[in-house]
Amino acid sequence: MGEKALFDEFSEMTTTEWISKITQDLKGADYDETLVWKSPEGVNVKPFYDKSDVDESLKVPIPICGWKIGHYILVEDVKSANENAINAIKCGAESIVFCVSKETQSGTQLLSEINLKEITVYFNLQFSSIIYIKTILDFAGKGGQPNVFFNIDVLGDFVKTGNWNINEEEDFNFLNKVISLNSTNSIQVDTSQYQNAGGNIVQQLAYSLNHANEYLNYFNENNILDKVESITFKVAIGSNYFFEIAKLRAFRLLWKTLVAAYNMPIKMHIVAIPTKRNKTLYDYNVNMLRTTSETMSSVLGGADMICNQPYDAIFHKSNDFGERIALNQLLLLKNESYFDKVSNAAEGSYYIEAITQNIANKAFLLFKEIEEKGGFISALKQGEIQNQIKNSAQKERERFNTKQEVLVGTNKYQNTADKMKNDLEIHSFQTDVSGDTCAVPISESRLAEEVELELLRNE
Repeated sequence: MGEKALFDEFSEMTTTEWISKITQDLKGADYDETLVWKSPEGVNVKPFYDKSDVDESLKVPIPICGWKIGHYILVEDVKSANENAINAIKCGAESIVFCVSKETQSGTQLLSEINLKEITVYFNLQFSSIIYIKTILDFAGKGGQPNVFFNIDVLGDFVKTGNWNINEEEDFNFLNKVISLNSTNSIQVDTSQYQNAGGNIVQQLAYSLNHANEYLNYFNENNILDKVESITFKVAIGSNYFFEIAKLRAFRLLWKTLVAAYNMPIKMHIVAIPTKRNKTLYDYNVNMLRTTSETMSSVLGGADMICNQPYDAIFHKSNDFGERIALNQLLLLKNESYFDKVSNAAEGSYYIEAITQNIANKAFLLFKEIEEKGGFISALKQGEIQNQIKNSAQKERERFNTKQEVLVGTNKYQNTADKMKNDLEIHSFQTDVSGDTCAVPISESRLAEEVELELLRNE
């Protein structure tokens, strides 16, 4: 063939010519009504995309270091939690997340026999203790250990409970003290609550950015912004496969824009987890399929660490089988499906790139709207963010009730012989925060709860 390009003999078709051909094949049917659908975020999804739909100058800054397999451990007994971690590492886990509820649960014992040069460890602390953090830092190595993260999110606690741990000033002072220990990987922005409460993708991104911007403002005003190396973002991933890939990519574009305004190269470290929003009690094995799709979106979207959810996590206590299946799903993606061999695999897909840029633009507009009205904390106290999420959740529930939004085994294709009443080991339904609060809490709730309660009553 010499130097002749393979497809030179074919003339290039313009976008107008493609639309003309499609319109002709529709035989009178309306192009927009027949082939264009609108997502809950207001994004018009077309039947085809080409380079004219994408701004080529916007490159998503995906890290090239690859993604790690995570394993979540709720610490009750320290010795058992440490054994669980060591066993998970032997079985393929590359990161461990310890959820620690009491200061008496020794952090150094939890880290015993864990090689911090190879394994990344995250601490979700449900208490404020400088001594606890300092002890871990001293154990890990003076000056901090880059593979140890403290997921401190005082704003996230405020979002969930509607109250500060102590008060706003003291809570932020605690952050200041932690950063002064030279613990550069201390801050987390838990964005999962927005997804699990029913917020759409644009809302999730916008409020997450507002959430993070409150921290950046505080650090900047207190002259400690240069001490913050990275911020961890905990992101819940839903079932809209391509949109969830685009969500993570859009998040990185938005973060790049935000930190540029502060002229600081603060890294974004994304920890992805499957959403709780679409998980079901009935026909619960389908949850394995849901989390497989969600973890695949996490990989292709560019997450740094992925922590899977056991298929029975919403109704069973932690158990070896559920945890092993969850870990194996990630191991299959990495070792048998080769999802770790290509970095930024979604780059170049006009469809994904167009959705990425579209939702990023919409989220940035909503972000600016919240900032112009006084910022994240002010919007929470006024109930604006809560109302917008509530409206989004109600629309999603209406789609679920009319079966436009399908959860297989629950609102469609039910197994009438399925019984769950005697299998509930933990509380599986929304728990509202009672008492006086500074702001209305944003409470997570599963889409199937109303149907499941009715099914349980009728067993």
